[in-house]
Amino acid sequence: MKNLFLIASFAVAVVVLAACSSKMSNTSVAYSKINPLETKVDSVLKLMTLEEKVGQLNQYNGFWEITGPTPKEGQAAKKYEDLKKGLVGSMLNVKGVKDVRALQKIAVEETRLGIPLLFGFDVIHGYKTISPIPLAEAASWDMAEIKKSAAMAAEEAASVGLNWTFAPMVDIARDARWGRVMEGSGEDPYLGSQIAVARIQGFQGEDLKARNTILACAKHFAGYAFAESGRDYNTVDIGESTLQNIVFPPFKASVEAGVRTFMNSFNELNGIPATGNKYLQRQILKGDWKFDGFVVSDWGSINEMIAHGYAKDNKQAAEIAINAGSDMDMESSAYIEHLADLVKEGKVKESDIDDAARRILKVKFELGLFDNPYLYCDENYEKETVGKKAFHDAVLEMAKKSIVLLKNEKELLPLKKSGQKFVLIGALADDKTSPLGSWRIAADDETAVSVLEGMQSYKGNQLSYVKGANVAEGRTQFVWETKINTTDKSGFPAAIAAAKGADVVVMVLGEHGLQSGEGRSRTDIGLPGVQQELLEEVYKVNPNIVLVLNNGRPLAIPWADDHVPAIVEAWQLGTQSGNAIAQVLYGDYNPSGKLPMTFPRNVGQVPIYYNYKNTGRPVMNEPESVFWSHYIDEKNTPLYPFGYGLSYTQFEYSDLELDQKSFSGDGSIEVSVNVKNTGKYAGKEVVQLYIRDIIASVTRPVKELKGFEMIELQPNETKKVRFIINKKTIEFYTAQSKWEAEEGDFNVFVGGSSVKTIDANFQYNN
Repeated sequence: MKNLFLIASFAVAVVVLAACSSKMSNTSVAYSKINPLETKVDSVLKLMTLEEKVGQLNQYNGFWEITGPTPKEGQAAKKYEDLKKGLVGSMLNVKGVKDVRALQKIAVEETRLGIPLLFGFDVIHGYKTISPIPLAEAASWDMAEIKKSAAMAAEEAASVGLNWTFAPMVDIARDARWGRVMEGSGEDPYLGSQIAVARIQGFQGEDLKARNTILACAKHFAGYAFAESGRDYNTVDIGESTLQNIVFPPFKASVEAGVRTFMNSFNELNGIPATGNKYLQRQILKGDWKFDGFVVSDWGSINEMIAHGYAKDNKQAAEIAINAGSDMDMESSAYIEHLADLVKEGKVKESDIDDAARRILKVKFELGLFDNPYLYCDENYEKETVGKKAFHDAVLEMAKKSIVLLKNEKELLPLKKSGQKFVLIGALADDKTSPLGSWRIAADDETAVSVLEGMQSYKGNQLSYVKGANVAEGRTQFVWETKINTTDKSGFPAAIAAAKGADVVVMVLGEHGLQSGEGRSRTDIGLPGVQQELLEEVYKVNPNIVLVLNNGRPLAIPWADDHVPAIVEAWQLGTQSGNAIAQVLYGDYNPSGKLPMTFPRNVGQVPIYYNYKNTGRPVMNEPESVFWSHYIDEKNTPLYPFGYGLSYTQFEYSDLELDQKSFSGDGSIEVSVNVKNTGKYAGKEVVQLYIRDIIASVTRPVKELKGFEMIELQPNETKKVRFIINKKTIEFYTAQSKWEAEEGDFNVFVGGSSVKTIDANFQYNN
């Protein structure tokens, strides 16, 4: 910092230099109040060399034990020298106030300009205190609770020095084989858009300079979830209509919600890697949508364009990526090694470097890092904040709302609270790590409340536990993967014997928390390993089974649906998992979740989703005909459809009314429906509105979600729920290559799922 004030003597520069210093002057504070942010950013930019601008575009992973000896050789030493020279703009996977402060001190006090660092981390569904996986949270359909969950995660992460999360993932996913479905919001662009906004608002709050907020990052732009065969990182090849109408809406909603960063995706899209895709990044994102934050590559994705066959080496990859609009390089070292030379060779415009650096600097100003680079570095605040009780209370509430009741015959649920003999079976029932799920890299193992612990808190019944069989044999050579148990059935006899004398058997089966997530695609999405056989053997001696599913993706469980009387989708619910599940099983919380993603009968149906196209050969009338769109060995219909979820009570829909049968221009129609609780418990219901555009310039889905509202009803209570349909409701990306509403006839459907609805018709005239 001592060289900073020798750079320039003119007034504006002095003010900006003071803003770059860790010791802000009164002059700089006054300056910041009377001048626009862009002026401050440009003033800093003018002081920077080309190499320093490129440095802002460079993100490194934490590369040495920060409180240990300084690295002297190898890649770590090179990165350390770059940091001291001001050639690093951001770091990731550095956590904890002590380490963050040490690195920020180097950037602020030892480099020429003292520009502070951004510190990024994968705070996907919590930092140390873990909320349900995002797909589970999506099942709540509760935007206020989802926003609160993200805000809690932001507060805890910010307290340890972080100021940026690589979340939310807003990819629309239709293929349950793809492991990263656990990280998103499911298959629907409308619901996905609402959740994207809620999470961004939760992470970023109303003031990015507040100590409890962090930057959000909308990812992965774009099409990542449409990987062929459901195999992670695989090729994506989809048409413009799908891209615009299905993939883009949550990303556009993220921009409109003020998200400050985007991440591009690993996949190629129609032959061009997303990292080097100018159409996506410059034309759509920064052009049409006017996004003014910055784009970060995914881990090493710039360098991966070589393997794609799109760049011959890292230098050409850097050229392609920056020209396409990828602003920050995550761990490819492509920018720091080659961009300055590419500018000097005339292959990259310095104005594009300036634009990328300006975007990054602007975000740093918005975070308040130039005012106080150590804003996120208070060790006392860290100790007070991490793991505090309010966080545990919040994740418990989120977990209860995320549970979906799939089946409940014979009113087996809720469980009686006294006078019963229960047997709990399944390795996952006593697991305190798996419920944390995937993408919880700051959480400690063995910190989740297990189902066994949750059920043991209810004292009125006789409860015994038998493992039955392990889900996983153990970790592979990669500590973040598990090996499925396909052979060990030694625990079967004890489980079968225990089940014989029970009033109810509760079986907790599914995936280990590390069997879904990035890089964890599956071709068999049934119960992994020997669990299906265990379920069938226990059923033979006692059919009174409550099956509790722990999983990170939709599972194909047709046998269970045919035989098991009660099935609860409990996902991977995080730190308070066992308490949430127990409270639902015993009826202290009436489940209200609805599926955000379709459950198939068979993996051969995948990808399967509710908003499919009708085709030219839908269901045929001729009973003997085979010439229609179907399988010869399975139904077309899903096992459990999008929007589906039961309650311990029942809801009846009636009196669907439209206040008029048509509207035009900027007019609207009010849709109303009566919903009555006809059961004996108070309960919540997510009332869902769908439409169908019957004839259009581009074929439209048979049904599209366009609204929903959660209501709570006492037994025998009726409420009237109202929705508004206007021009925006029926807009789509038409054959004219623009978003617009087309004239024509429409169906409107209202109900408790995408298939159980009542309907009416209306017309739109331009």
